[in-house]
Amino acid sequence: MKYIKKLIFSALFALGITSFSVTANAACGKIVMADMNWASANLMANVDKVILEAGYGCEIELIAGATMPTFTSMNEKGAPDVAAEQWANAVANPLAKAVEEGRLHIANKAPITGLGEGWWVTPGTLKRHPELKTALDILDHPELFPYAEDPSKGAFVGCPAGWGCQLANANLYRAFEMEKKGWVLVDPGSAAGLDGSIAKAAEGDKNWFGYYWSPTSIIGKYNMQPVDFGVEFAGSENWDGCIVKPEQECADPKPSAWTKSEVNTVVTDNFKKTAGKKAMKYLKKRTYPGDVMNAMLVYMADNQADGADTAIEFLKTQESVWTKWVPSSVAKKVKAAL
Repeated sequence: MKYIKKLIFSALFALGITSFSVTANAACGKIVMADMNWASANLMANVDKVILEAGYGCEIELIAGATMPTFTSMNEKGAPDVAAEQWANAVANPLAKAVEEGRLHIANKAPITGLGEGWWVTPGTLKRHPELKTALDILDHPELFPYAEDPSKGAFVGCPAGWGCQLANANLYRAFEMEKKGWVLVDPGSAAGLDGSIAKAAEGDKNWFGYYWSPTSIIGKYNMQPVDFGVEFAGSENWDGCIVKPEQECADPKPSAWTKSEVNTVVTDNFKKTAGKKAMKYLKKRTYPGDVMNAMLVYMADNQADGADTAIEFLKTQESVWTKWVPSSVAKKVKAAL
C-alpha cells in the first residue's frame, strides 16, 4: 500500500513539474509578428521567432507585412504585435502620437547599425579618385561617370519611376544644379535595373554614382561606399515640405544631405503586457551590426535562402553577436533548438 501511495505521489509530483513547466513556458503567450516584405526585416522576424519561442516560451505566428499597412494595423487594430524593422520617417507623427497614448511602444530605436538611404559610389571609384571626398567634389567631375547614351555627360543613377525616392533624387538633382554641371538623371527602370547597373560597374571595375540604401545584399556584396553630401541637412521644412514632393509642389529645393533614417522595432501594448519584461529586454538589446546584416543578406541572395533558413545560418555562425542579446540560460535553450 505504501508502495502504491509512493508511486501515485511520484506520478502526481512529476505531473506537477510538467504542468508548471508548460505554464512557465506559456507565460509569454501567443504573439503575432509582422514578416515584412524586404530581406533584412524578413531575417529579423525569423530570428526573433526562434529566440522568443525556444528561449522565452512564446508562441509566435508570422504574418505578411509592409511598412504602411503594418503600422496602420498595429495602430488601429493592435495587431500584429511586433514590427521588427519599422522605417519611421513615413509615419513619424502618427507613431509619436500612438506612443504618447500608449497603444504602441518603441522597443528598440536602432535595431540595425549603419543603415540609411543616400548616394553611393563603388569602392573602385574612391580607390582611383581619393580626391572625391564629398558629393560636391563628385558633381564637379561628371566626366568620370560617363552616361552611356551621351559620354559627354555624367550619369547619376536615381530611383525607378513610382518609388518614393524618385521624387527626392529628382529634387536634389535640381537643388544641386546637376544639369547645369553636366549630369543626366538616369531612371534605371526597375529594382533589377538599379541593381544591375551597380553590379555591372562593380564587376567591371568602372565608376558608378547614384542612389541606394542599406542594409541590402548589393551594398554588402560590392562593398559600396556612402557619399558624404558635403552640405548639412537643410531642415525638415525643406525636406518634408519640398524635397519629397512632386516638382510642382517644390519650387525652390535647397541643397541638403539626405534626411536621417529613423528605424525602430515597434511593439503593441499587448506585446509589452503579454510577453513581459524579459522579452522586451531582449528586443531592446537586439541590435545587428550593419556589416553582419549586409553579410547575411548576401548569403540570402547568393543561396536563394528564405528568412527562416537564413535565421538558422545567422544563429549558427554569429553566436558572438546574438548571445550578447540574451542571458546565458536563454542562449543555451536556443542553441539546443537549432
